Amino acid sequence: MSKRSLSVTITCVAAAFLAGCGKSEDAGRPSITICWAQWAPADGLAELGAEFEKETGIAVKVRQIPWPSYQDQVFLEFGSRQTGFDIVVGDSQWIGRGAVDNLYVELTDWLPTAVDMDTVHPRAARYLCEYPPGSGRFYAAPCETDAVGFAYRKDWFEDAKEKEAFQAKYGRELAVPDTWDEFRDLAEFFHRPDERRYGCTLLTGRDYDSLTMGYQQIMWTFGGSWGEQETYRVSGYANSDAAVAALTFMKELLAFAPKGAGNFGYDKNLESLTNGSTAMVMDYFAFFPGIVEQMGDKAGFFLAPAKDGRRVISLGGQGFSISTKVPESQQELAKKFIAWFLTTDVQKKWITKPAGFTANTAILASDEFLKANPYNEAFAKSLDHLEDFWNVPAYNELLAAAQRYVGEALDGACTPREALDKLAAEHEAILTEAQLLKAQ
Repeated sequence: MSKRSLSVTITCVAAAFLAGCGKSEDAGRPSITICWAQWAPADGLAELGAEFEKETGIAVKVRQIPWPSYQDQVFLEFGSRQTGFDIVVGDSQWIGRGAVDNLYVELTDWLPTAVDMDTVHPRAARYLCEYPPGSGRFYAAPCETDAVGFAYRKDWFEDAKEKEAFQAKYGRELAVPDTWDEFRDLAEFFHRPDERRYGCTLLTGRDYDSLTMGYQQIMWTFGGSWGEQETYRVSGYANSDAAVAALTFMKELLAFAPKGAGNFGYDKNLESLTNGSTAMVMDYFAFFPGIVEQMGDKAGFFLAPAKDGRRVISLGGQGFSISTKVPESQQELAKKFIAWFLTTDVQKKWITKPAGFTANTAILASDEFLKANPYNEAFAKSLDHLEDFWNVPAYNELLAAAQRYVGEALDGACTPREALDKLAAEHEAILTEAQLLKAQ
């Protein structure tokens, strides 16, 4: 468990879970409690839960926890004899710990009876449902698929004077970028700090995983990686020349960002667009409903850029996992809800909710989905390019090291190469202690 804000979390966790994730029994009426982070998709899930109750008589309580404390509160609750939730909509990175530490009910035999797994996008199945990835052993069911993408000032991009000026300077049409080189030119073009206009913001926040999610997709696209997935070797991968070039490029892009953007998390990135100051911002698609609500057709959306024909994008999203620390009767009620949620009819309702991102491949390709929200088309194009951070039980230690050392490079405390050398050494030490990386 992360030690971040531990003293605060320990002080308030009991109250938070009693108020937020505790299960109440209304005169013996059957009910399930689902814990999730506080955001638009959880609101949509609660609306569907009300429909489930009407159909089955089983009440569904969706309790939301603010993102900054979500991980800590969930895993502190898992340390108790019994959890106050039956289902947790857990981050993709948690699944290894949930499986190995016997926190999540194994769903290998049951899940294929609830949904045809051939209809589930293979990246969602691999990273949101399976552990180890690709093993066919399931510890979660699809809930929310997600990806890092970009929102941009569509009105700036379509302005006739801006188009003319860009064409004169760069010799090509002003359009959303397909490559990172094009992205860099656009960021430079729109960066006018004297006018309080800025070119871009990236995910660079130091809480939880923001910086790592922002950096890794640039790293992968430049040809780097976190390590060798079969042997868990890190040296020569996380600190490769390609990874150094990616981190150097990321740092260079911050020259076209607002002051303080070297430490912008999910909320600050969104704010930098909605306050009218920034041309392009990186964030998860599931956070984009608020942009549409505030900006309407002034905002547009595009998938993460490519380089040299390679495009890799940070996976997001969460799967439904059932707690092993509730009675079997509650586990069975949880399975009934998950099976209902995964039916095609309910998934078609799910995609009408803000950021209701299904894993159903047929629905993802349908006009019904692509036209449901202005960001859906870019989201659907992103799914085939998704990769994930380490999801092994020691993921949190690996994540903390990545946040620290990549942050040091962005802050100028060391060079990108120095930072990644230190990161590779610490990651190998963590993986060795976790008995994943064997002594060479």
